[in-house]
Amino acid sequence: MSALQTGPLNSICDISGLRVGNATDSNINTGVTVLTGDTSFTASYAVMGGAPGTRDTDLLEPDKTVQSVDAIVLSGGSAFGLESAGGVADALRSAGRGFAVGDVTIPIVPTAILFDMANSGDKNWETSPYT
Repeated sequence: MSALQTGPLNSICDISGLRVGNATDSNINTGVTVLTGDTSFTASYAVMGGAPGTRDTDLLEPDKTVQSVDAIVLSGGSAFGLESAGGVADALRSAGRGFAVGDVTIPIVPTAILFDMANSGDKNWETSPYT
């Protein structure tokens, strides 16, 4: 068996056409990562953990109408972090990206969150920082 060949950076950024962005807030001690591509792409997922939080992941099932996604969002913030996908979807729609339904374009942005609400960050905000 041959060794797995890695890209030059041994990173997800080695995948041609894939763009990865990240924002971190060190005061709140959280962040969000967005993966998008030059065009829509196929994706899959596995749900793990005792209290998973997701948005639009059911669309990734093979028997669903949608065959590709426009971005994937991975966010901290527990349930609040699911809001971060809204801004990504807005930007993609403005760029004409998404699933065409008649005259409407709907970006497909599956999202998963992790629980970081009990870490050392300042979680005493009044308005969600994930919007």
